[in-house]
Amino acid sequence: MSRRKKHRQHEEHIDESWLVPYADILTLLLALFIVLFAASSVDVVKFKQIAYSLNSAFNGGTGVMDYPSPLPETEQESLNQEEEEEPEQPTEEAPDKMEQSQLKSVQEKIDGYILANKLDSKLKTKLTDEGLLITFLNDTFFNSGSADVRPADRDLAISISELLIMNPPLNIIVSGHTDNVPISNSEFDSNWHLSVIRAINFMKILLENDKLDHKSFSAKGYGEYSPIASNDTVEGRQKNRRVEVLILPNEGGDN
Repeated sequence: MSRRKKHRQHEEHIDESWLVPYADILTLLLALFIVLFAASSVDVVKFKQIAYSLNSAFNGGTGVMDYPSPLPETEQESLNQEEEEEPEQPTEEAPDKMEQSQLKSVQEKIDGYILANKLDSKLKTKLTDEGLLITFLNDTFFNSGSADVRPADRDLAISISELLIMNPPLNIIVSGHTDNVPISNSEFDSNWHLSVIRAINFMKILLENDKLDHKSFSAKGYGEYSPIASNDTVEGRQKNRRVEVLILPNEGGDN
């Protein structure tokens, strides 16, 4: 009876000796994977994350992850520094200040000319969001309904051209404006047409100055649709019949 019981217990015993070599194989495969990964990847962040996870899982002894980084010391320090330092964001303040300073310098030069020649009733400057705006007041340069620059005012246009010489040259838009009195004759079929030709004729006189870069100039016509005064009075309509020069900031760096 005793012998039969011992035999039954021996049959129920399971041989687990195979688990030892199986565990060794898994350990070797894991070590091989880690070495291959470390040799093929230079992503320090991933390397540290995996090292932390595996060391936490096994938590004991000295594993593969405890050895020095496969990267050279100097390269490792450089990568660590890149991780710790936040990249500097480009600032737009410096270019804006430089452009404003350049436009301000041109404005001061033109304002000095206006003051010296007592032209404040004909000419004014203003720094706007778009750039430096030069406005010729009170129907300067043109008779009503005409796009031809008056001979007596050509000298003023020539003087203005000298003030527009800049280094580097900036983009300049010459715009023509009219009042709201309709016009339709053999020369102009609308105020749009009249305003465009006024801008072009004035720009032509400016570009007689060989020191100006022709590629930097363009012309626009606004017709009656950009008034600066009421068209209900004679004085208001006279102010609206004007030419303006807009000097743009050099945002792109080249013209």
